[in-house]
Formats: sequence, structure tokens, C-alpha cells
Amino acid sequence: MPAVADRPWGQHLPDGSTFDPSDLVAGGTLPRVWATRWAARPDDRVLCFDGHWFTAGDLDRATAAAAGRLAALGLGPGHRMVWSTATSADAVVAALAALRLGAVVVPANTAYTERELSHIVADVRPTVAVVDRPEQAGWVASAGTDRAVATAFPADLAGPHPELDPHPELDRAGPDDPALIVFTSGTTGTPKGAVLSHANLLAGVRSVALAWRWEPADRLVLGLPLFHVHGLCIGLFGTLAVGASAVVLDRFSADGVLDAAATHGGTVFFGVPTMYHRLADSGRVGELAALRLCVSGSAPLPAALWQRIHADAGVVIVERYGMTETLLTVSNPYDGDRRPGTVGLPLPGVDVRVDPDGGLWVRGPSVFAGYWERPDATAAAFDDDGWFRTGDVVDIDPAGYLAIRGRQSDLIISGGYNVYPAEVEDVLLAHPAVAEVAVAGVPSEEWGESVEAWVVPNAGSDGLPEALMAHAAERLAPYKRPRRVHLVEALPRNAMGKVQRGALGNMSASPPTRGS
Repeated sequence: MPAVADRPWGQHLPDGSTFDPSDLVAGGTLPRVWATRWAARPDDRVLCFDGHWFTAGDLDRATAAAAGRLAALGLGPGHRMVWSTATSADAVVAALAALRLGAVVVPANTAYTERELSHIVADVRPTVAVVDRPEQAGWVASAGTDRAVATAFPADLAGPHPELDPHPELDRAGPDDPALIVFTSGTTGTPKGAVLSHANLLAGVRSVALAWRWEPADRLVLGLPLFHVHGLCIGLFGTLAVGASAVVLDRFSADGVLDAAATHGGTVFFGVPTMYHRLADSGRVGELAALRLCVSGSAPLPAALWQRIHADAGVVIVERYGMTETLLTVSNPYDGDRRPGTVGLPLPGVDVRVDPDGGLWVRGPSVFAGYWERPDATAAAFDDDGWFRTGDVVDIDPAGYLAIRGRQSDLIISGGYNVYPAEVEDVLLAHPAVAEVAVAGVPSEEWGESVEAWVVPNAGSDGLPEALMAHAAERLAPYKRPRRVHLVEALPRNAMGKVQRGALGNMSASPPTRGS
């Protein structure tokens, strides 16, 4: 029988807690929870962008006005809205407004190329796309071949427009209604949309808020990208749900985070290992000691980096684990032993199971129900009892702490982002000078894993690595592009002809070329 961890939730709960899993979804949906808080305390400062604070009342009014504008563009309950914007006040208002309207937000990385964004548009068939740049609007129009897609820019949705604003009903979505479709490679090479319900989002936020003692007095320094569930679902949505506040940065820099924390009285920071690496090298890492809580996730945090920050700043980072499909499921405890090299214990409401091969399975109210219009992929991801197969391999110690040891898939996590080799390989194979290619992740102190490619050329290799870098730059987001290209005579294969990715790093090759 597979080992089942004994629900060690008590190690996450404060003294005297009467926690029940049903508490995680009390209140129904995040928009209802937000609206209730905003109405109760309209003068509280909530979100800060570039030095300007929005109060709860400001945010309530701005999101209601933007919802009216979106409704005038045809967006309604259950409709999809592709959302591909840089972090800004207008962009955040647009996303919150769509959720209040009952629409489904589909976040997309602003670094996506036309090929990548067009795939998402064609798949979800949005009613509206909110984008930053005119060329993105053109890509959306080209991809939306079977229906008209209204395109808006975030600033166009700001402010009242009485002649255009219908007055739609707000905050009426139900707990089981879809709220987000977030695209992830998962365990196959074809990007697919994970559908997260309003109940999933609320449960995910409530679980970590309880475990990390997240209170209204806290102020988050939010430097994570908002197209990723770490920054959007936990950072932004969590702040609003607990009634706390956040200083929202348009991009991460070590100085930006530390300056914001000092200027605005930050108490909490969420980051990925690459961010902590840069903070450790900044010469200012000791300033992290002023924060109540520092959390790391989205990729394994090297134990040596954890120990370095502990030694240099006295900070004991809380490492945690989650996925797009599950939100956060495991965390080191706030009170108790935070163990470097582990992701900790199952969060309140989450069950974990480790099969005989070390495969990690999870179940709980934050786990999604399935992939957008992909019943086969959904069926393959769950067993008959509702357990979700994460694809990660773990060790579990007698105290219930989990340590991530690898993946059953070939997924690469670079800088906290998922990169699937098959997608990168398909792009490189489209170059006429490439006969064969294999892509794999190579350990990197800064990135966790670095994307590298091994290429068998058709003929002639002069200038090929540089040409492939340029080819990839036109078709892949920066985090997916190979950082090094190796030219080789043949790829390592087993008796069945399958490329052995684990052997790639040991191959002799021509001098590698570094990407930018």
C-alpha cells in the first residue's frame, strides 16, 4: 500500500486553533470576501503602485467601473478574458474587475511571442483580451479566427465612462465556477490550461494565511510576476483576502525589494530561488532581517543558499511547494523546525500520498478539477479516488517532512518558470540547419536549472549556435530560450531509440555558445 502522511496539520496551526477543512471555503469566493472587506473598511490602504496608494474604497470603485467597461465590450459570466500585461495598477484593476464580473481570467506572460500567445487565444476563444502593446492586439486578432475578440489596453478600462458603462451584477460567481485558466506544460509537451475554480483560489489563500499567520497588519513586498500563480493567486489575491496590504513592484530587483520594505514598512516577502540568490549577492541581504516572514517557492531552494542567508541575515526562510494545478500544498512551518532542503509538511486541508516509487500525489480543496477541454489529460492526471499525480519524486521522513528529489517528467524549472523540452525542441527543429536536437535542464546556482540544447547539424556548423539563439529569440519567451547550445555528432539514445536526456551533460561537444 502507498504510504499516506498522517495529516500533520497541527504543526501549522496556531495554539488554540479549531481549524476544520470546511473553513477554507467559508464565504464562497474571493470576490465576495474582497467586497465584504472593502465595504467594512473603505479607508484602509490596500495596494501601492509606484508610490501611489489605493484604499479599499478606491479599489472597490475602480474595479466596479472597469467591470462595467468590460461588460460593454461583451464580457460576461463564464466568458474568457486573456490578460497579458505588465504589472501596473490598471492591469490589476482589469483582472479583479473581470473576476467580480464572473468572467474567467487567462493570464499570459508578456514575454510570449506571437506563436505562444496565439496558441492560448485559439484554445480558450476569449471574448476580450487585455494587452499592453499594439502588436499583441494584432496577434490576438489573427488568432481569434472563429469569433470576434474585443481588445483593450489596461488604461482604457480605468475611470468612469457613464455613456458606455452598463451596471452588471458583481460578485455573483459560485464557488465551483471557473475563475482562472492558467497554461502549464505539466507532464506533456503541449501547453494546456489548468482550470482553477473560485473555491480552489479561496481555499489556497486561506490555507497559507492560516499557516503563515498572515494578518491585516502585514505588508507584502510583491516583486513576483502576476501572470504566475505564485504572484497572482497567493501574493495579490491573498493580500486582498486577509485584509492586508502590498507594495506592488513592476519588476524584481534586490534594491527595489529592500528599498520598498524600508520605505513602506514591509513585513513579508515571497520570492523564488533566483531572487534570493540576487538578494544574497546584493551586499544588503542583512536588511531582510527586518521582515517577519520570507518565503521561497516555485523551484527548489538550494540548501546552501538557505544556510548562507541564514548566516548572513539571520533569516530562516520558509520553503514551500506547489503547482499551477494545486496552488500551494506543502510548507515548512511558521512555528517549529524549518528544515533546509525540504519543502515541509502538508498545509491545512491538504492530504499527500507517496507511492512506492516516490511519486507525490496530493488531494484537497485547492486542487483543480481538470484541464480546459482536455478530458484525456485530466483523466490521466487523477486516479479514481481524486488524487492528483504531481509528477514529482519525493522523500518523506518520519516527521512527515517532504524533500523534492526530482521529477518523473522531463520538466525544467528555470528561475521559477516551467519549461518543457519538447516545446523548445520543436522550435529549434524548425531551423533548416538542424537535423536533431535534445533539450535538458542543467543545474545552475542562480537559475535552479539552466536550459541547454544539444544539436546535431544538417551540414556545416559555422555560426549555427548564434543563428539558433536568434531563431529562438523570435519564437520563445526569454526564460525558455537555451542559454547554451552544444554542437554534437549524435544524440545519446537507448535501445528503443529514445533520447537519454540524463546522458546529455556528459557528452563531448564543440565549445558551447552562451545565450543572452
